[in-house]
Amino acid sequence: MEALLAQYPWLDELLMGFLGLSWKHVVMWGIGALLIYLAVEHDYEPVLLLPIGFGAVLANIPHSSAVSQTPGEEGFLYVLYQGGIANELFPVLIFIAIGAMCDFTPLIRRPSVMFFAAAAQFGIFATAVGAAALNFKFEHAAAIGIIGAADGPTTIYVASRFAQDMLGPLAVAAYSYMSLVPVIQPPVVRLMTTANERKIKMGFMGEEPVSQRAKFLFPVMIVLIAGMVAPISVALIGSLMFGNILKESGVVDNLAGAAENELANLVTLLLGITIGGTMAAEKFLTVDVALIMALGAVAFVFDTIGGVLFAKLSNLVSATKINPMIGACGISAFPMSGRVIAKMALKEDPTNFIIQHAIGVNVAGQVASVVAGGLVLALIPALAK
Repeated sequence: MEALLAQYPWLDELLMGFLGLSWKHVVMWGIGALLIYLAVEHDYEPVLLLPIGFGAVLANIPHSSAVSQTPGEEGFLYVLYQGGIANELFPVLIFIAIGAMCDFTPLIRRPSVMFFAAAAQFGIFATAVGAAALNFKFEHAAAIGIIGAADGPTTIYVASRFAQDMLGPLAVAAYSYMSLVPVIQPPVVRLMTTANERKIKMGFMGEEPVSQRAKFLFPVMIVLIAGMVAPISVALIGSLMFGNILKESGVVDNLAGAAENELANLVTLLLGITIGGTMAAEKFLTVDVALIMALGAVAFVFDTIGGVLFAKLSNLVSATKINPMIGACGISAFPMSGRVIAKMALKEDPTNFIIQHAIGVNVAGQVASVVAGGLVLALIPALAK
């Protein structure tokens, strides 16, 4: 073959893809195909897993022009990475879109649900400690822990700051486990609760009206409070609340609609395929990545345990009993987690409707996950000194 290539140099250019192919590339094609399969056949986070899977295939074609870093010949996935993730633009834009979609009325009406959401962030810190014990760098351990926020954009934002070389597996872990909430949470909740606890009924609470002024001022106050506590979190919480204030202002419906629809769709599309483009075989097929995927599962389990345990402890001191399953809804996977827990309650007792309470805690989880991400951003530089 070498003699043939020496005699006909043009063959090297023609066959470079075949000559550069290794088993690792084929494995990554399989992983990309698996993500596409899960998106198409099982509807697991299809808007992200499908473009991530296809991006992974593009990135693992030997000498792929899509990921070229040659000056003057940069591939489009490399350009998107530099222009949207390395500078943290895509996650911020996604937060604006999410803010425009969120209705924080349940949280304003019952601020106490924030305690359940805060308890459900336990997985972040438990996983970070576990990652550090496995000899990950401190910054990398914290970025791995943030998977426990059950919030893909927050994971990407923190990783782009402190663990850019691990961005691909961190993002894949975060979004994969978010899509697996219906698989992960029910067995953990059943393990942590008794049948009688799962049958606890929570009566319908009268919907106290929330004024439009309160809904408008809420995002402003959250930004000011969170910003003063952790200024480094302003980009995260500020973009989320900016999207919400567009919605609640009532005077820029066209901008709120564009943020909720066009912006969300476009940035999600570009974000997904760009993340896939970071999944090069030599970076992805490592022991560290296998550990990250395992730690991601641990993060979600401990999130669920933390929320449920807090709810059980509340029942020890409160005269009004609550169904401890709603503690599991404190993660950011909204509204999936709230729906999963509500269905579990109905399965235990067809007359037990806790959807109102579950969704209220789940809404609080959206805010708690971003605040937790902001705290991680603030603590990493301080603790790393």
